[in-house]
Amino acid sequence: MKVAIATDNNQVSAHFGRCPNYTIFDVDVEVRKIMERTVIDTPPHQPGFLPKFLNEKGVDVVIAGGMGPRAQGFFTQMNIHPIIGISGAVDEVIQAYLEDKLVAGESLCDHGKPGHQTCDHD
Repeated sequence: MKVAIATDNNQVSAHFGRCPNYTIFDVDVEVRKIMERTVIDTPPHQPGFLPKFLNEKGVDVVIAGGMGPRAQGFFTQMNIHPIIGISGAVDEVIQAYLEDKLVAGESLCDHGKPGHQTCDHD
């Protein structure tokens, strides 16, 4: 199974579509072990592109701080499970995921709410 974490300076990025990198972990969830870790640069942002891009990389789960409902729908259509509302160090987050202790929350980006101007991704 592959888990992609939106990454900014080894922290989970608040904005999935604007993060500088994705850290992709190839994990064995049965034995709760990281098999491989790869960091890839995020391609230029285009609505709907990242779900397809990460699907082509074999990603099953994407973890980010924030993501709008439209983007969540795109990931779901690609059979990639989005987990949002996550913050913290990437290594701690993947470990929490492997231990079934990762708790999703509300998007850290307030898409569609009045005054939302800090990001413009879908």
